[in-house]
Amino acid sequence: MQPEKTDYLIVGAGIIGLTLAKQLMEKYPGRRVLLLEKEADVARHSSGRNSGVLHAGFYYTANSLKARFTRDGNAAMKAYCRENGLPLNECGKVVVAADESELPALYELERRGKANGVDVKLIDEAALAAIEPNAKTFRHALHSPTTATVDPEQVCASLKANLLKAGAEFLFSEGYARRGTRLGELNTVLTTKGRIIEAGRILNAAGLYADKIARDFGFSKNYTIIPFKGIYLKYSGAGMPVKTNVYPVPNLKNPFLGVHYTVTADRHVKIGPTAIPAFWRENYEGLKNFSAAELFEVLSREAQLFLLNSFGFRSLAFEEMHKYYKPFFVGLGRRLVKDMDAAGFTDWTRPGIRAQLLNTTTLELVQDFVIEGDAQSTHILNAVSPAFTGSFPFTKWILDEYLS
Repeated sequence: MQPEKTDYLIVGAGIIGLTLAKQLMEKYPGRRVLLLEKEADVARHSSGRNSGVLHAGFYYTANSLKARFTRDGNAAMKAYCRENGLPLNECGKVVVAADESELPALYELERRGKANGVDVKLIDEAALAAIEPNAKTFRHALHSPTTATVDPEQVCASLKANLLKAGAEFLFSEGYARRGTRLGELNTVLTTKGRIIEAGRILNAAGLYADKIARDFGFSKNYTIIPFKGIYLKYSGAGMPVKTNVYPVPNLKNPFLGVHYTVTADRHVKIGPTAIPAFWRENYEGLKNFSAAELFEVLSREAQLFLLNSFGFRSLAFEEMHKYYKPFFVGLGRRLVKDMDAAGFTDWTRPGIRAQLLNTTTLELVQDFVIEGDAQSTHILNAVSPAFTGSFPFTKWILDEYLS
């Protein structure tokens, strides 16, 4: 079979693959851009299953890539939504403290936000009541007026439509099988349908499988992905429990933000998410997408983390598993507000899987974005939250740093 040739092959059509394609077509007009996607449409995994929150950029240390791209990405995504007539809820966010022990971390978030050039402000209880009457805090809260929510599926569908108009090509229901291994095939990919694609440059934005693909090209030697399942509970009662996003003070030693209230782009309220260790990479529901090999691989790694209690994994696992018990889960949301209609939180949302990178040498979760590559291929290994928010400037930077 003769290889099909393209200037750029992007593996994965989530938010990173889509925005990479957009940046490529704008920077290199006339070149062929081909997106390879194993699912039947775009954003079938993390990109279409995330909360839709556009983060402001105050969680991240000033020297991180996340800090660099979140603030600008927030503005860029808002602008894209306005230009394309997509839902945008500019509802803001408050971060509230449970007690005095959480105040130092709250003050650290304000410090990080100001260092990152983000509009954040410490407020007292009276000011909090004016912004969100139902939220409660101890002494101070942090207000982030630029936090917003969008519909991630609509954003990705819009990007797909605009890319098709601009001449990008998609191969749906056709995934990556392996890298070409014979002499002269080193920059080719064999697809799951037997197609051979020869690319001037290969960009790996495969999310949950990015580390595996990267290893075929000699990268991701010290990394592996550990999947965490995220689920929300949607409110179906009368009225709205809150009108702005309400978050707890997070544990700054890990990348999870804790159970919080999200006001969606269509003005629904949900609490969550969980961060439950999954048993295989696409462990969404029941035995769907079950892989015995992945089960062994993931459980072996999680057992190691549990026994060594790396980054507090043991206590994290116990607490997260408790969240399957709805009263416990709802109770975490109750801590953030004055009044809660617990019975109104009835419907579990569609699960999502966080493709969280683990450093296999240090056994620590990787907090920042990770990209590896050479002149033939580029691999986006840790594009976790807030990658959706920062996707436009993040992928522009990837092109500037790795493809120039």
